[in-house]
Amino acid sequence: MHRTSRRNQRRAGGRAGAVALLLAGALALTACSASDDGSGTAPDLSSGKRQGQGATGGGAPAPDAAAPGTGRSAAPGGEGATDTARPKPETPDYLSTFALDVDTASYGYARRTLGDGRLPSPGDVRPEEFVNSFRQGYERPKGPGFAVNVDGARIGPRKGADKAGGEGSGASDWSLLRVGLATEAAPTTAERPPAALTFVVDISGSMAETGRLDLVRTSLDILTDELRDDDSLALVTFSDEAETRLPMTRLGGNRNRIKDVVEELRPARSTNVGAGVTLGYEESVEGHREGATNRVVLLSDALANTGDTEAESILEKIDSARREYGITLFGVGVGSDYGDAFMERLTNKGDGNTTYVGDEEQARKVFVDQLPAHLEIRARDARAQVAFDRKTVRQFRLIGYENRKVADEDFRDDAVDGGEIGPGHTVTALYAVRLREGASGTVATATVRWLDPASREAREETGTVRTGALEGSLWGDATGDRLQVAAVAAYFADRLRGGDLPGAPDLSELASRASDLAESTEDSSVRKLATAIGQADRIAGGAGTGDGRGQDEGEIG
Repeated sequence: MHRTSRRNQRRAGGRAGAVALLLAGALALTACSASDDGSGTAPDLSSGKRQGQGATGGGAPAPDAAAPGTGRSAAPGGEGATDTARPKPETPDYLSTFALDVDTASYGYARRTLGDGRLPSPGDVRPEEFVNSFRQGYERPKGPGFAVNVDGARIGPRKGADKAGGEGSGASDWSLLRVGLATEAAPTTAERPPAALTFVVDISGSMAETGRLDLVRTSLDILTDELRDDDSLALVTFSDEAETRLPMTRLGGNRNRIKDVVEELRPARSTNVGAGVTLGYEESVEGHREGATNRVVLLSDALANTGDTEAESILEKIDSARREYGITLFGVGVGSDYGDAFMERLTNKGDGNTTYVGDEEQARKVFVDQLPAHLEIRARDARAQVAFDRKTVRQFRLIGYENRKVADEDFRDDAVDGGEIGPGHTVTALYAVRLREGASGTVATATVRWLDPASREAREETGTVRTGALEGSLWGDATGDRLQVAAVAAYFADRLRGGDLPGAPDLSELASRASDLAESTEDSSVRKLATAIGQADRIAGGAGTGDGRGQDEGEIG
């Protein structure tokens, strides 16, 4: 029997009712989702591949959180020594602070757009989501928390050296620094806690296009087979209004019933995302299970055109309940015309994550291969701060994360929003770093801070990198394949949005490097990256592709 919420019945003209419900951070997904599936390995030191120095423990108790407006920042010392609890009186222009992010939707949607013969809009290209779509092989901690891996390579030739070998011109004193953060491996399906999932499905008219509602039905069928008997599932749909198609139901003995409800889904009229999310959180609260992973999963093309069409307004309606119950949000985007910016705002501001599913293969990756990693939260409000040493670093630039930046002084203010990270995930941040001439010593110290999901205790872990780790050429034989893959992904995103990263190869060279890396890594995802770059090169025809937008730079005096 279909049930419509009483609040929904009182909604006039399809507007969302006043509901105090929730929305918290969410289903981490990487590699795709940058999730290593527990199989990644650290670079092989015996083969000459360099590995940056990093901490690999489960995290030490963090210094006390600073009062708002008086945040304390990690301060770099001469050789990497830090005093993480000491207030800094001067303006911290050597710091870079951002909330962790494991979204990959920007890359998935770009691939779909290129496959349709179009270049993605520069505003839809987020480099960190391109980079975080690939496995990195970081060392993982043995228990809760993060391992911090920091390494890198020289982008261009040393001053006075021959520029042969494809190294970027004009980048002789620039290096690429990689900060890699990894949680412990994801549990098996049998080992994870039970899950209580509320699916909020868009059945508006725009979902009639091939690759939208049909793909959603396929995804839900796949998931229904994958979930355990002790898991629970509820289904809400929305068009002009929202409707509960299935209340929270245990999977055991009910799989055929669930599949029948899914098969009945048909496209209707307008897209009232606000009504759907609001009713979805009502159902999640009503079906809340103690000791289970309670989550709302939004499947939509995110083309909101009725009711609440602003992410902030939707979030306000569910804010108090999300804080009380800790239910998290996962956005799954579909369709060739996809509201990427809306979905990102909704999930980021709501402590969530988002990905994009373009075909059945990607659906299986998300809902089967990566499912255990999506159904737990291991770190809440996680953020990173990289402190560059002024003795060695002249300039730095964070590649991407524009929408996730945090004020440096708020790093230890735990009331400030961060990212929610699950098991088996990795987060990568790349920096273009310009070293001082003759520099020797510590380059940067990276600190990650997070709240334990159960105790809400703040914890930190730190890793440091020195100049010696950046001496090798980025494209040299001694540099690890995975660092090169991350660099190709970042440079690709930069080209698509018209950026100006130092030493950036053109699309043709990037396609060639990606093809070589696909062979050496035997990784099908890297092969697809090479295909996407080749498509972009042909579509662009050698012309510029963006608005010339560059990232912020840190200039150290």
